[in-house]
Amino acid sequence: MATNKLGIGVDVGSTTTKAVLIDHSGTVLAAHLMNTGATAEAAALKCIDEICKIAKISPAEATTIGTGYGRALVGGANKKITEITCHSVGVHHLNPDIRLLIDVGGQDSKVIRIGPKGRPEDFEINDKCSAGTGRFLEVMARVLEVSMDELGPLALKSDSPCDISSTCTVFAESEVIGRIGAGATPQNIAAGIHASMASKIATLSKRVGIVEPVGVTGGVSLNPAFRHYLSKQLGHKLWMPKEPQLTGALGAAILALKE
Repeated sequence: MATNKLGIGVDVGSTTTKAVLIDHSGTVLAAHLMNTGATAEAAALKCIDEICKIAKISPAEATTIGTGYGRALVGGANKKITEITCHSVGVHHLNPDIRLLIDVGGQDSKVIRIGPKGRPEDFEINDKCSAGTGRFLEVMARVLEVSMDELGPLALKSDSPCDISSTCTVFAESEVIGRIGAGATPQNIAAGIHASMASKIATLSKRVGIVEPVGVTGGVSLNPAFRHYLSKQLGHKLWMPKEPQLTGALGAAILALKE
């Protein structure tokens, strides 16, 4: 591998688009994250432009791989690779010990069992229902009239989490409104919301097979209450990278070096 080779990974998600630029040794030279917005193609282009500005290079100087649900829209990409593979490679680069990865984004959640060489061995995806995704928390935060940043810390103040039994966002919303009407505190409702979401993802994880160590990535992993209740549901501690939203893009960049 040439010592001057550069790799760009672009992960186009439903909510955010991420790009990472690395050198031949896997060192991150630049990274950028932004809302995907109405045009995924424009978001991908903007991310590439931003990291190239930071590193003072032309996109043509690097090999680019697109990943994520909008990977086909990454203009100029040399190749497109599924996010299941890219997340596995990215997490393995950061922590080779991780054997189960739980990635929760705005519109889907993925559980991936990772082999010792950093490649996916099995996986499950929840992309048909918003329960178990960031969208679920967005809806519940709106009902409780708090921001997404406030929802997790609020839940951690609970002394008696409410039982939110519905696994459907629409029915869970009605259930939360009922809890409010019955006088439950916002913190206990918020805790019940997180516990319900964690239960759904734990069920998904059991289908794949829970293997330690367990890692969490995606925007939702930044929520402390989500991590707390998921760890409780799984019965295992969770490892989270410093930049949990960039894992897929990092994996894509690493794979770009091998092209």
